[in-house]
Amino acid sequence: MGKKKKNMSWLEEDDDSTLDMEVFDANRVILNKWDTVVAIKDLKVKWMKDIKRGDKFTNIKLTDDPLVIESWKMVLKTEFFKKI
Repeated sequence: MGKKKKNMSWLEEDDDSTLDMEVFDANRVILNKWDTVVAIKDLKVKWMKDIKRGDKFTNIKLTDDPLVIESWKMVLKTEFFKKI
């Protein structure tokens, strides 16, 4: 008797489920995956160097929450960033 295969179809699903949701920056401009954003104010970060106004974050990723984006392993609130 052969082993029964596990259903791994959830691994094959695209990350495009967030495309249905609109994500806006501080100026109400729509953000897309792989956009570049820039900080509009200084932000304090506990575990690393603080974010200064004008710091760029490239290749952002959208999350399930329309108020939050990801850049590398950092989670950013959209209200403090604008698209460039």
